[in-house]
Amino acid sequence: MKKMAKILLVAMLVFSLLIPASLAESTPVVRVGGLNGPTGMALAHIMTENDGTYEFTMAGAPTELTAQIIAGNVDIAAVPINLGSVLYNKTQGGVKGLSLITRGMLYVLERGDSIKTVADLEGKNIVAAGQGSTPEYVTNYILEANNVKANVEFKSEHAEVTTLALNGMADIVLVPEPHVTNLMMKDPSFRVALDITEEFAAAAKKNGYDNAQLSMSVVIVRTEFYNDHPELVAEFLKDLSASITFANENVAQAAQEIAQHGIIANAKVAEKALPSCALVYIAGEDMQAQAAPLYEILHAANPASVGGKVPGEDFYAK
Repeated sequence: MKKMAKILLVAMLVFSLLIPASLAESTPVVRVGGLNGPTGMALAHIMTENDGTYEFTMAGAPTELTAQIIAGNVDIAAVPINLGSVLYNKTQGGVKGLSLITRGMLYVLERGDSIKTVADLEGKNIVAAGQGSTPEYVTNYILEANNVKANVEFKSEHAEVTTLALNGMADIVLVPEPHVTNLMMKDPSFRVALDITEEFAAAAKKNGYDNAQLSMSVVIVRTEFYNDHPELVAEFLKDLSASITFANENVAQAAQEIAQHGIIANAKVAEKALPSCALVYIAGEDMQAQAAPLYEILHAANPASVGGKVPGEDFYAK
């Protein structure tokens, strides 16, 4: 019996040496984080097609995801554009930017038909949310670039702004999707007066930023994971690009998937909002050309909004 055991042990050792290293080491599950709402829309089709390659953690607020990323419990995450920079600084280069995934989804809505240009906001009262964050800084930037003085009255949540509008207590509001769609579905007297993405690009151009674009979401990756598993990162980016293409070309089906995964609860709202959420896939040098000016503008408005300083060259994955 002892002789037989020795033979079996030797056989097992020999067999293990014959197994390629790529098979001997199991491929790790890629842990992906995202946010419910427009930021998570880009992930919906990946979630539907997931064969176990990915493990998803979806959160209701950026703060819930931040702790997971810093703790190393998430490898790749879709987060607000400014949070990407904050995490880069907080982790001392511990994350990299992979891709921009949404253009700005902020719009000025009015009950009426008087606002055609930014100049028409002169002396007006705009009700908004997002004080101390990107919506405030971008709005102020646009107003200043156009020499317009308007009063922006901030509320705590976008939902509160929508409620005030529906109750006749606000005639001009600044809200993102899907609140835009939700408000207009419930009160058709509201219309989109200004696209903040377009107005930001125009304002930035006036100030010498020819390539600046208002992007609201970025996909980041832990630098350690990026260095250790470049093939998994590359595969994820392929899936991400395909997911965004699917969402833009198959709106109705994508809306069902978005609702199925709880990213936006109502499929009808998701379907109407999806085209206005401007899902994009912009990586590499194009990402840096478009994101770097935005980070500079946010930093000038409030350094804390980007974590104290503009991300360095090493933030952008090449």
